[in-house]
Amino acid sequence: MEESADNPKIDRRKFLVTGIRATLLAGIGGVAVLTARKTLSGQTVWQLDPAKCIQCGRCATNCVLAQSAVRCTHVYAMCGYCDLCGGYFKPETKTLTTGAENQLCPTNAIKRRFVEDPFFEYTIDEPLCIGCGKCVKGCGAFGNGSLQLQVRQNICEHCNECSIARNCPADAFSRVPANKPYLFKGFEQGNTKDKK
Repeated sequence: MEESADNPKIDRRKFLVTGIRATLLAGIGGVAVLTARKTLSGQTVWQLDPAKCIQCGRCATNCVLAQSAVRCTHVYAMCGYCDLCGGYFKPETKTLTTGAENQLCPTNAIKRRFVEDPFFEYTIDEPLCIGCGKCVKGCGAFGNGSLQLQVRQNICEHCNECSIARNCPADAFSRVPANKPYLFKGFEQGNTKDKK
């Protein structure tokens, strides 16, 4: 049969096929939107409890992302702004300079800036941080623990089963409310003021 103005069956067939396709696409789009909304605003998200973390280094290697979603966070309200920072310098450093041979961080993600004698400010360059926990371990051993590991929610894929959590020997990963996604040792959950 040829398509013509006086053959209404072809027009109806085209109409039905087009309608079915449009309905399927709308349905798939609706499911995608609901899934995205549930994932982004979900009830819970994965987070690392710094009070349980043993800085084993697995956060850097077990994430599904090429560069882990776990990053070092500096809790400035806890920091002593030490000249000899256990999270910045390698143990038994001879000179307290910013030279690469003296720095504990393998990616140079921690920046040291002189404030006034004897105080220094330490900031984290998050894109360089791999979540290895070396600085956190040093800060906890020789300082007050102001450097802490956290899952950065803007980077995390929000996997249903977190591969880091599955491989964490300290069972430090858990689901936390999405509206309070950060756990800081020494602070009420979700309170992120004075932290970067």
